Amino acid sequence: MDKQEQLLTSGSVQRRIIEFAIPLFLGNLFQQLYNAADSLIVGRYLGSNALAAVSTSGNLIFLIVGFFSGIASGAGVIIGRYLGARDAKGVEVAVHTTVVIGIIGSILMTFIGTIFAKPVLQLMGTPEEVLGDSVTYFQIYFLASVGFVMYNIFVGILQAAGDSRHPLYYLMISSIINVVLDLAFIRGMHKGVGAAALATGISQLVSAFLCMVQLLRVKADYRLVPGKIRLNLSMARRIIDQGLPAGIQNSVMSFSNVVIQSYINAYGAMAMAGIGAYVKIEGFLFIPVTSFALALTTFVSQNMGARQEERIKRGVRFGIGIILVSAQVLGILMLIFAKPLLGLFDHTPQVIQFGYDRCKFVVMFFFLCAFTHAMGAVLRGIGKPAVPMIVFLVCWCIVRIIFLSVTEIFVHSIVTTYLVYPITWTLSSVTLFIYYKRLNIEKILQG
Repeated sequence: MDKQEQLLTSGSVQRRIIEFAIPLFLGNLFQQLYNAADSLIVGRYLGSNALAAVSTSGNLIFLIVGFFSGIASGAGVIIGRYLGARDAKGVEVAVHTTVVIGIIGSILMTFIGTIFAKPVLQLMGTPEEVLGDSVTYFQIYFLASVGFVMYNIFVGILQAAGDSRHPLYYLMISSIINVVLDLAFIRGMHKGVGAAALATGISQLVSAFLCMVQLLRVKADYRLVPGKIRLNLSMARRIIDQGLPAGIQNSVMSFSNVVIQSYINAYGAMAMAGIGAYVKIEGFLFIPVTSFALALTTFVSQNMGARQEERIKRGVRFGIGIILVSAQVLGILMLIFAKPLLGLFDHTPQVIQFGYDRCKFVVMFFFLCAFTHAMGAVLRGIGKPAVPMIVFLVCWCIVRIIFLSVTEIFVHSIVTTYLVYPITWTLSSVTLFIYYKRLNIEKILQG
């Protein structure tokens, strides 16, 4: 096992989780800059309708991107298990099969994204004045789908091996490229929203390429060797069994947001722009949650491979604690500084008010959302990805759709789209807590 593999199966539990999570935090910060840079520059230089177009396209994009991110995380759990068990052959087969799955996914996403953009956006009830720009943004983004799919695949492999530093470096580079190209295309050349999608696509291709180069040159069991890239059906089934529930879970979350977005669209471009701007800011607030959640998944999966039950339990307690505290502290800060932050995206008072109203209804319940994500991460690491998938499907999708459909009959108010979040966060948190308390990790390790 090469010294470059920084496994989380030994040393201080708290320190190893924090050391692994910090680069993830910084990487997710730059990842959010991808999204925020588009919205900030588009809103400033192209206006509220253009910002609304990017916002409504974003929810649909995250639905598809989230699916492959889940597949990559599932592959990471499998690779992490083999690494923890010191099974070099298993690592090799898992890595190269994962890459094949990514290549196939890239081809599918290019086709789906470019062909079905307009009918899906129309189905969402996107206003006519926004539809054209939304379709353009969506189609150009997915023409470069190989970038975001393969980036997620390569990062999943690196992070499974305990390497969260190199993905950070590459995201920093690509984020800078994204901002520079946004400004050059939109402000300098006076291009439309399609230019923002093109800038993001180019920057994602760069980050995927850099990750690939790192995997090609690393001296470790998870090294990528082009001649060994082939599909092992047995391993592919294992990866899909682990990753598909996570992919569906991510897509379910995004799909529920697409449904909610369709209700928001009915209140016009100002509501779309304001709530879209708030969502971009909220993405930054949840960076500690997503970072420590991913660290927990990697930590748990590696230690499951090494069969260290007590270490797993200590890591879970520490990880969940830090996730809950950070989420709620940032939620309170958001409530205080919401209006000036929203004003960075659009000076229009109505846009700012819509964003602020959404903020008031949800930020004090961030700890519930954070707990749900944390428990989902732990269960995926343990090897129970179907459980959080089902909970998210029921609580964050079915219940939300029923709630909005019923309340819309009696009360036609955008407030219902705000209330649906804390209600369903509560349901999912309670359900996952009860399941985890009844879980017997020792029995799973023995099995």
